[in-house]
Amino acid sequence: MSTGTATATPARILDIGFGFWPSKTLLSAVEIGLFTVLGKRCMTGKALEDALRLHPRATPDFFDALVALKLLERDGEGAAARYRNTSEAAHFLDRDSASYIGGILEMANARLYPFWGDLTEALRTGRPQNEVKHSGKPMFEELYRDPKRLEQFMDAMSGISLANFQAFASKFDFSGYKTLCDVGGATGQLSLIVAREHEHMRCTTADLQVVTPIATRKIAAADLDDRVKAVSVDFLAEPLPRADVITMGMILHDWNLDKKMHLIRAAYDALPEGGAFVAIENLIDDARRENAFGLMMSLNMLIEFGDAFDFTGRDFEGWCRSTGFRKVEIIPLAGAASAAVAYK
Repeated sequence: MSTGTATATPARILDIGFGFWPSKTLLSAVEIGLFTVLGKRCMTGKALEDALRLHPRATPDFFDALVALKLLERDGEGAAARYRNTSEAAHFLDRDSASYIGGILEMANARLYPFWGDLTEALRTGRPQNEVKHSGKPMFEELYRDPKRLEQFMDAMSGISLANFQAFASKFDFSGYKTLCDVGGATGQLSLIVAREHEHMRCTTADLQVVTPIATRKIAAADLDDRVKAVSVDFLAEPLPRADVITMGMILHDWNLDKKMHLIRAAYDALPEGGAFVAIENLIDDARRENAFGLMMSLNMLIEFGDAFDFTGRDFEGWCRSTGFRKVEIIPLAGAASAAVAYK
């Protein structure tokens, strides 16, 4: 009897197993600013080698690997060949582009890439494998202690959240609401996007005191300080600012179940009747079979915090209904992300 193994190949397994090769090739390219140096130009391998201070052994393999990964394009062959960004790389990976998402990749390279090398230890111990492993201090305490790393983290979150926040601002019906408070709002990105998209909305971005100056600068630069403000709040220790809509973008997954429920109850208390609580997350599909990114994000929360985890829409609905919310809907956003909306 044939088992079908004669025609099977290990290609997919090997692609997964060696997935760190293309990942690190991209992360290093972002780290050294390759896509920014190229910008809208075409450059020879030698010119790029000099501009990026690379060793001659690295070229042309490094650049041609990026061509094969469809991140660079190449005109010609050999030493005379000239490299340029693909339209996708120019749009998302050039630091001078308004759509730059490289901040999250810079953070992945500087922090997550080495931490994921200890995933096996995390699986066996249930303990974080990030800064806390070496310092004994919580991840956010260590992160917020260093202004440079804090700014890098804020930029990273902005990069990964941009498309999701734009999709939310477009898809959610704001017509029945006047005020929004984004809890854990970081740079104020979501508030700014909603304010631009919906001129009747007044938005508040709320985060820890150390973050507020960053948001205040971004709001002023956007010339929206008449409708967007930044306030300081410790959302685990203080009541949340009252608003018609309360949003949390990639916040709930940072915490264990007790703290998740604390935040959901705090949102419920801060909303009026008819108000909406919105959690923007990489929601895992209810059957836990399809959203690999959401599931691996939950593994990332294990590495970062130990007891934190991502969740399904069904999980969110159960938590919210037990708190008193009357209805929950899920709005698909960009990629693996969704907005889970609970109505009071």
